[in-house]
Amino acid sequence: MQEEEQAGTAEVRRRARFGALPERVSPQDMVEERPATPRDPDRDAYDPDEFAVRYGL
Repeated sequence: MQEEEQAGTAEVRRRARFGALPERVSPQDMVEERPATPRDPDRDAYDPDEFAVRYGL
């Protein structure tokens, strides 16, 4: 009899803890978008005339 009560109590506790699924999380909330490195305008600048003078002549 006592084992049945313990089993019933364990089942009640288990249902209280795991009885419902957690709230759904949308994919937009799981993703954070940001650039990997800060943008450096000096590095991305390209001047074809400077390139020609520096390396072509």
